[in-house]
Amino acid sequence: MGCWAKLKSSGWAYPTAILSLYGFFANCRVAEPFLTPYLIGPRKNISEEVVTNYLFPIWTYSYLAFLFPVFLLTDFLRYKPLIIVQGFFLITNYILLCFVPGLPAMTFLQVNYAVVTSTEVAYFSYIYSVIPVENYQRATGYLRSAMLAGYTFGATLGQMLVSLAGLDYFYINTITLGIVSVAFLVSFWLPMPQTSMFFEGKKAAAVDCQQEGPQGEKESVTDKDGEGSGKGKMEYNGSAVHLLWQSFRESYSSRHLIYWSLWWALATAGYVQVFNYIQLMWDHIEPSATSSIYNGGVEAACSLVGAAAAFSVGYIKVTWVVWGELALGMFSAVGSGAVFLMAFTSSIWLCYVGYAIFKSCYMLLITITTFQIASNLSMECYALTFGINTFVALSLQTIITVTVVDEAALGLDIVTQFIIYGSYYAVISLLFLIRGTYIACVNNPCPQHTEAKEPECVEEVIAAERL
Repeated sequence: MGCWAKLKSSGWAYPTAILSLYGFFANCRVAEPFLTPYLIGPRKNISEEVVTNYLFPIWTYSYLAFLFPVFLLTDFLRYKPLIIVQGFFLITNYILLCFVPGLPAMTFLQVNYAVVTSTEVAYFSYIYSVIPVENYQRATGYLRSAMLAGYTFGATLGQMLVSLAGLDYFYINTITLGIVSVAFLVSFWLPMPQTSMFFEGKKAAAVDCQQEGPQGEKESVTDKDGEGSGKGKMEYNGSAVHLLWQSFRESYSSRHLIYWSLWWALATAGYVQVFNYIQLMWDHIEPSATSSIYNGGVEAACSLVGAAAAFSVGYIKVTWVVWGELALGMFSAVGSGAVFLMAFTSSIWLCYVGYAIFKSCYMLLITITTFQIASNLSMECYALTFGINTFVALSLQTIITVTVVDEAALGLDIVTQFIIYGSYYAVISLLFLIRGTYIACVNNPCPQHTEAKEPECVEEVIAAERL
């Protein structure tokens, strides 16, 4: 009890621990790696073509429709209620999977799951409303690690139940229903943030995007690690619309942050497409009806690597403002190669390896991107930036889905889809390799013989990137 009281009295450890616990159980979805075999199997009996070109696109369109309204509602209700809603809809998701038959039910399931994914904005924004800014980097690493650890445990358990116990997919879904019910209960333990960001009428909000200089100019501030923290104070008094507009201007007033956000949106759109359709690729190479499948083991392995990468970000000391965009380009190139490998191989094991490499690269980079944006912006600006970036990513994903996947348009086969996804990631890597090389070359003349001068050099770069 003493340890629990000490944890609860901590300024950041308690909410981080509870939110991590929620993230673990909410993502411990034992049945998720086997969703496609379950849908096309005897219990649901839906064809692979219907799943690919009809069912999955419905989730994309519904997610896009829900995202922005849910973001505004998230702020209005101050995060916690939307996290509880996410837990509730996770429960209804698996009730539908377990007990409601028919294509109409599975169509509604996609809309139901869109509510789950759209409320992730509350999960990722909540923590920045209740912890000090100096803990952003470490908390971000913990939260993503908890999510990935939960997914790893769930996928491992699922694979063991399928391969060793020979359990039917229906019972695996019922087990998942019980686990996500625990997440729903944990969500009630979260402390309630005291204020919302935009819907407070007249308020004085600490918007730490930039700092007012002595002459009234906006200056960027560099922290001791040489990263532009941009922390300061500015008061906003006005309507919610005015606050949203001001936060939008502050969030995208730096080219540095614009490029991080651009990678976030572009890469996430491609990642979600690959993640959504990878089980269909596996089933194409090695049909689940006639072969032993190891979807859970593969998801567990690559999620474990991704969790380790996300956790390590909290302890990596790199001048990201200098080397970050080059890292984005390099790891995106590796991800592109991995997608091409999945598209062209006829070996299920090589396809598994390619997916593990791709997912690990994305998880490492998205964690770095998240804390970079969060540490350079205030809570107000970060939450809005998260919502906008996710909305842009989803808009791009919707365009890809409408053009490439939907049966009303091209309705391409799964192999051709993955060739397009690999080419898409190749373009992203090329853009950021060029940009990252330029930034690295610009910083090359900076004094290297003394560490004391490095922050000054980085500050010059940030100032040069200010629009």
